[in-house]
Amino acid sequence: MFVLVAALLLLGVALGAVAHLPLPVTLAAAAVIGLWLAVFAARERLARRTR
Repeated sequence: MFVLVAALLLLGVALGAVAHLPLPVTLAAAAVIGLWLAVFAARERLARRTR
């Protein structure tokens, strides 16, 4: 239960911070995070195939 409350609190803080940023900055940050996740997923997939 405490983990859920902490996760919701962090989500609220993150959304509150995004609401105060200009739209281009928000979109750029989202693109960087998406690219990072895509690279991470590709590296994990390659690592599992080589095992």
